[in-house]
Amino acid sequence: MSSLKVIVSEIDEAAEGIRRFTLIAADGGELPGFSGGSHVVVSMPAGPRTYRNAYSLLSPPSDRRNYQIAVRLQENSRGGSRFMHEQVKIGTALDISWPVNLFAISRVGRKHILVAGGIGITPFMSQVHDLLRNGADFELHYAFRSPRHAGFVGELQGLLGGRLVCYDQSQGLMLDTAILLARQPLGTHVYVCGPGGMVEAVRNTASRLGWPEAHVHHEEFLAPPVGEPFAIRLRQSARVVEVGAEESMLEAMEAAGVDVPYLCRGGACGRCELEVLATDGVIEHHDHYLSEDERRSGGKIMPCVSRAKCSFIELNL
Repeated sequence: MSSLKVIVSEIDEAAEGIRRFTLIAADGGELPGFSGGSHVVVSMPAGPRTYRNAYSLLSPPSDRRNYQIAVRLQENSRGGSRFMHEQVKIGTALDISWPVNLFAISRVGRKHILVAGGIGITPFMSQVHDLLRNGADFELHYAFRSPRHAGFVGELQGLLGGRLVCYDQSQGLMLDTAILLARQPLGTHVYVCGPGGMVEAVRNTASRLGWPEAHVHHEEFLAPPVGEPFAIRLRQSARVVEVGAEESMLEAMEAAGVDVPYLCRGGACGRCELEVLATDGVIEHHDHYLSEDERRSGGKIMPCVSRAKCSFIELNL
């Protein structure tokens, strides 16, 4: 996958444990255009391995002078967020992917309800600029643990005014998804990004209230979980790739020089889907893409976030 060369021009603290990085093109020119909700994948060389994490673009899509991303330092970081917080400085050169949008605003929606939890505010930062420019009817509902965990609130208040509704849990303010979704007019679309529990609550509530599935949008990039080492057998190339306990199948294959397509690296897009031919164990699915029937069949896997509890898994690659 082709990459863009960028330089870190600014770093600031957006909230406790969250840093915003401003990236400019290494050649001094404009960066490629993107639409609200897009993300890029940042490559982070950390010793013998390279981490690649997806981060939403925060900056206005109309401004191609720079990109902005926000990185939360994960408590149990495998290395990616720690690398960004500890190794990246102003002037650091990075490789990033071209922008990809898996969380676009519907063009046919009559009204748009944006629901963010914590760091899940990030994709909405660029979306609100598109919505404002298009004169759309929308609201942003933002839930956070406390003011010190609430990134970008000041910016959003200045930009959105009464369109922004905040829920400070430290003050006992909780988002009631049932009340929020029940009062919306026909033709409304809802978009949610945040902790898994929030995403599921919005999706389940919308389903229970009879919302069309096509009107409910979510984004939740997952980190590959830690597991037991195992081997991947590649049928077409007759190769064997060892997967370590703290690396994903995708990372292991990339390190071995195997070209595997991807877009999100977080189990959401389905681009890296591979066919499973055999295994002597159990597949551990962690994606948001496969249906329950597809998971039960054991014939597919998303190597970006899923793995297997086995000694080997054979793939049609």
